Amino acid sequence: MPRDLHPRLLRGFVATAETLHFGRAAERLYVAQQALSRDVRTLEGLLGDTLFVRTTRSVELTPAGQRLLPRARRLLALHDEILAEAGAGAATRPLLLDLNSDVTGPDLTADRVLQRARAAWPEGELLARFHGGLAAAAAELLAHRLDASFGRFAGLSAPVRGQLAQLPVRLERISVMMADTHLLARRPVLRLAELAGHPVDICAGNPATTEWADLGARLLREHGLAAAEPYVPPVGLDETARYLARHGDPMLTTVGGPKIPGSVNVPLVEPVPLCLVSLVHRPGERHPGLRALAAAASELGTAESWLSRPAGSWLPAADAELAAAAQNTAPASGG
Repeated sequence: MPRDLHPRLLRGFVATAETLHFGRAAERLYVAQQALSRDVRTLEGLLGDTLFVRTTRSVELTPAGQRLLPRARRLLALHDEILAEAGAGAATRPLLLDLNSDVTGPDLTADRVLQRARAAWPEGELLARFHGGLAAAAAELLAHRLDASFGRFAGLSAPVRGQLAQLPVRLERISVMMADTHLLARRPVLRLAELAGHPVDICAGNPATTEWADLGARLLREHGLAAAEPYVPPVGLDETARYLARHGDPMLTTVGGPKIPGSVNVPLVEPVPLCLVSLVHRPGERHPGLRALAAAASELGTAESWLSRPAGSWLPAADAELAAAAQNTAPASGG
């Protein structure tokens, strides 16, 4: 069988060869360092040669890597020339982005990144939709009906993760939302232990958000808490308000979400549970709108320490590895 050489693998190789640093190369390509390392290993496997000598302190090209570099540059230049001629103007098409929520708010991560990207790229068009759920968005991405989304990448199945790329954006604090008449509603914060005897709604009834339900199930299981029965999920502010009043269970959500009429949003502590939100897209996607989103996420994250993990926090191990890789540090443990 013939072996196909994807341009993404060559771009990763060239960026690494030019920077001699996997972290800086990953930043240049707007991908996670873990994904770049995997692509380089894949390329080495296809070519049957080691391209880099890696030590804890340096990265150097091998003779095979030195021979490949000029040819890879020529091939990528030809590839880009063909695309430019065949699809002139294609890069200026609108980018379709799912914000992974059916409600919006000025403090939500995806909304803030979108607004920053629109300001930085006024000549382009970023079209947002609000269907919600990375599990559903991932299927749309793979079908090329969507260009990017936000959400918990580690909660997707391994086969789906293997076909997508992600850029860690923010460690969001988890909270519970409940009707303002609930027994626990007047607390400024809630210790996880205080949820004992109060089943928590983890949106298990929503097939579009299985990555979120997985996070909730892990959190509750590790802390001896119970999940509420799955319900048909609400859509929109008014329906969410009715839903909370009708079912009465605290709903797992994140701090900083929109205000729901007749409800409160109470942060969880001891430990502080976190969710890693990533920008998710197809590998090799070169739309300028995606670059604008990645740059906006990086600027906001740097200014506000979005990927800094607070002491005494909880994060699943798979999410912690992705967050650590983004900061080029050793993975923090889950639990």
